[in-house]
Amino acid sequence: MTSPSITPRELYDRIRSGGVSVLDVRDRDEFEAWHVDGPDVTAAHVPYMQFAAAQASGNAADLLPDDLDEPVVAVCAVGEASGEAAEALREEGVDAVNLDGGMEAWADLVVARDLGGSVVQYERPSSGCLSYLLADGDEAAIVDPLAAASERYVVDAADREASIEYAVDTHVHADHLSGVRALADETGAERVLPAGATERGLHYDATLVEDGDSLSVGDREVVVHHAPGHTTELVVLEWGDRLLTADCLFLDGVGRPDLEAEDRARELAGRQYDTLHDVILSFSAETAVLPGHVEATTRIAGDGFARDLGDVRDSLEFADLSREAFVQRLTTDLPPRPANYEEIVSANLGEQELGEETLELERGPNNCAVSST
Repeated sequence: MTSPSITPRELYDRIRSGGVSVLDVRDRDEFEAWHVDGPDVTAAHVPYMQFAAAQASGNAADLLPDDLDEPVVAVCAVGEASGEAAEALREEGVDAVNLDGGMEAWADLVVARDLGGSVVQYERPSSGCLSYLLADGDEAAIVDPLAAASERYVVDAADREASIEYAVDTHVHADHLSGVRALADETGAERVLPAGATERGLHYDATLVEDGDSLSVGDREVVVHHAPGHTTELVVLEWGDRLLTADCLFLDGVGRPDLEAEDRARELAGRQYDTLHDVILSFSAETAVLPGHVEATTRIAGDGFARDLGDVRDSLEFADLSREAFVQRLTTDLPPRPANYEEIVSANLGEQELGEETLELERGPNNCAVSST
């Protein structure tokens, strides 16, 4: 007998609409490294082998933690062991369903939101990565595209009857594989990266942009602002009254400064402070911040992940710190680095071709941020 299942999108909708109980039956190290998370998610871990032993005596339900309310969503790597666990629970009267495809399918989920003003925001819930489609007339640009979602951008641009003119990376990413090359190969779009990417070892041809440059999309301009800190080359992009802040500024934190070079973390943290005060906070308080990542626990504001700069600044304790205190805060007690980040950086610099095995490198959570809480 097969247990009822839900799709990754259905799980996502449950997470965003209210509390969800998730039972992860993978090995402990896999669960601790990366699991389903979100606002009001209660995630518990019980290894599958314990279920297999308990099922024989009809005591599988006794393994559930007391704080795990029904219905329970069982999760494993690919949806097989968790399906057996869910079925064992259902046989004992527990309302349980299985996540179809497991964590692999969860990692592949990309959710699109139309923010209006010719902006589409794409969220990858498993990692918190955000990318964007900017369109005007019959032209579009894709900002910080995911390699795993390249076909999605092409379809969405076509639905808007727009051709993708640019595939833009705001910096050399360390937590996901860039889709810039894949989009360029498929659509003929111009590859665009910050000029500083060459100093980091860029191995493929691209249009390099610097502070003050702009890209024409239809009758509008994407204006480039150099914003070093998270990395030396990072840029933020101005699109009318919206600011794509990449990994410089998030809705509830800032980009960590140690992924490019650990021995330069304090230097880059200082540059992050300068960028925040001299570049980002120089924009109008009504400017909408569109970040490059979002925390799993960040709640959607309106139609997507966007807030006025003034509101972000007011909630960001970092903004009130002295430069010295800011540097100390950003370089102390940092979260673990993204899984396989050195290999991902190497791939994004073009030192290796992207393939299915390479795409496995990016499975994991968002660890590019320093939270303000």
